[in-house]
Amino acid sequence: MQSEEKPPFDTPFAWIGGEEKIRALVDRFYDLMDLEPRYAALRAAHGSTLDNARERLFWFLCGWLGGPQHYTDRFGHPRLRMRHMPFAIGIQERDQWLACMDQAMGEVGVDEALRERLGNSFFQTADWMRNVGA
Repeated sequence: MQSEEKPPFDTPFAWIGGEEKIRALVDRFYDLMDLEPRYAALRAAHGSTLDNARERLFWFLCGWLGGPQHYTDRFGHPRLRMRHMPFAIGIQERDQWLACMDQAMGEVGVDEALRERLGNSFFQTADWMRNVGA
């Protein structure tokens, strides 16, 4: 059995490149959601503006990746599932979120090894967030 190679940085936050890179990732994610027809169901779930979602995802990802706790400093524990319950999240929305985030990670140049790790973590979280369908 091979042991997993140690990541090159102490935190995913440092590995991705800090707040500047997370901001670029979040901005590209929401830009793609707005531009790409294949993310239409995901975009429809976000209402008329993406400004609030952009800020909250940026704040959340900074802390989740091991950086500054902007989200919890403002709102306390993320309680992701509870906060997303008002929105219908099924397999289609999950898959579109994951595809959009993966495309954004690729386009902003997230390291491939980190991209794979984050993709796995994002899948677990996004799948847990589903609240409609089987």
